[in-house]
Amino acid sequence: MLRALLRLTVLLVVLFAAGALLLGWWSGGGWLQDTIGGRPVGPTGRIDTEKAREAGAQIGEKAATVAAHAESALEDGRLTTKIKAKMALDDAVHAGAINVDTTNRVVTLSGRVSSQAERQRAVQLARETAGVTSVVDHLRVDGSKH
Repeated sequence: MLRALLRLTVLLVVLFAAGALLLGWWSGGGWLQDTIGGRPVGPTGRIDTEKAREAGAQIGEKAATVAAHAESALEDGRLTTKIKAKMALDDAVHAGAINVDTTNRVVTLSGRVSSQAERQRAVQLARETAGVTSVVDHLRVDGSKH
């Protein structure tokens, strides 16, 4: 579903760009013409197809890059949410005291835990989550916590 949404977004961006390009051409009789003394100033009305192809290729590349970044960010958010939910459901972990940050599928845990056992369990829950490539443990054990 997530991939379908991203593909739809990319398709809409490309279609919008193409539509804006064509509307600018048709509605103005050319590319954004201006007038001086009532005479049009601007292109001759011929389309440089090579430049149009290059522009289309650049738009496509940028749209693909944006889609890849969006997909990565959504995946990182999904992983963070999944790990926090696992911690919230685990009786051995006080999830509210643990910060979970995910970047490029690398999870960083920070905050304070009450025991070494809680620390180990939090790290284990993160490592066992499908899609996580590694876990960075910045948790501090504070026996007076909760």
